[in-house]
Amino acid sequence: MDFNLDETQSDLRKLAVELLGREVTGSRLEAHEKSGAPYDAELWGALAQAGLLGVCLPEEAGGAGFGPVELAVVLREIGAHVAPVPVQQSLVAALAVARYGSREQREALAPLAEGETVLTSALREPGRALGATPAVTARRDGGGWVLDGRTGAVPYAAEASKVLVPAATEDGVGVFLVAPETAGLRPLRVSTGEPAATLTLDGSPGEPLGSQDGEAFGGLRRLALAGTVAVASGVLAGALALTTEYIRTRRQFDRALAEFQAVTVQIADVYIAGRTLDVAMWAGVWRLAEGPAEEAEADLAVGALTVTDSALAALYTCQHLHGGVGLDVTYPLHRYFAWGKHHAHLLGGVEARLDTIGALV
Repeated sequence: MDFNLDETQSDLRKLAVELLGREVTGSRLEAHEKSGAPYDAELWGALAQAGLLGVCLPEEAGGAGFGPVELAVVLREIGAHVAPVPVQQSLVAALAVARYGSREQREALAPLAEGETVLTSALREPGRALGATPAVTARRDGGGWVLDGRTGAVPYAAEASKVLVPAATEDGVGVFLVAPETAGLRPLRVSTGEPAATLTLDGSPGEPLGSQDGEAFGGLRRLALAGTVAVASGVLAGALALTTEYIRTRRQFDRALAEFQAVTVQIADVYIAGRTLDVAMWAGVWRLAEGPAEEAEADLAVGALTVTDSALAALYTCQHLHGGVGLDVTYPLHRYFAWGKHHAHLLGGVEARLDTIGALV
């Protein structure tokens, strides 16, 4: 594969970098955190106006019709700027609908391109590994489907117009679009400051996404995994840039910190972790785009392991190189650290990822 972005992907990345660099400032992030708002609505609108929310939407919904590589391009920049908007959740869900949904379901994605709605997915369940058969069940009820069970934390559940909920059926595992107002929501907040909620489904109506043979479930899981790894890649890149600038300008004993050999070795380890994560991430999303999708599993599994292991250790190193400043919540590094740990937890930790790789080989 070619790890270089093509012209369209490079332009997309440039657009994301310019917009997020202009909009996601330190003062803006602080104001958002004090506001208590679920996400930065002004930034969300700017992303929609720039066409970044329509990147993965099909053309019939007013989107660009792009796939996993372009998804990763946008999400990596979201992570690099720790932007407080539900782009990861919405674009992953939208791409799953674009791939497995009916024409009507694809057309219904149009409001997302305008920034008028949010989408999310319920892929976590208490005490169950990622990819395991869901505890939530779905059964036919007249001419439709109803769901029963409880999900784990669903990001932006209360803000979403639809939640993609995997559920076990008599025919296998399917994915269903559920309106959150038809379920019981118990709000909670994750370590990144983002809102979330658990869903209690008790005969809640659901609209099936494709068939119940597990194809949509597997596709949604792989897209969510790719999205999580892409955001984590951006988070580490952002933390590395911040730390590199700090050790370049911070002086000790009349010398820049970067001139000390011990510091140089440690920042090199951070760089290596970032490059390792990038290679696995780009390889995984390229295979997702080119197909068959199952071939992406190994690359994404290596990327996920890197997020939970060396990339997380690299964030600790960034914090260490900042000294006491790295622990100060008025300094921006704490956001990268919180996002990095959160995404590592979403992936289940080192042991879970090693188990996954072991099962693949």
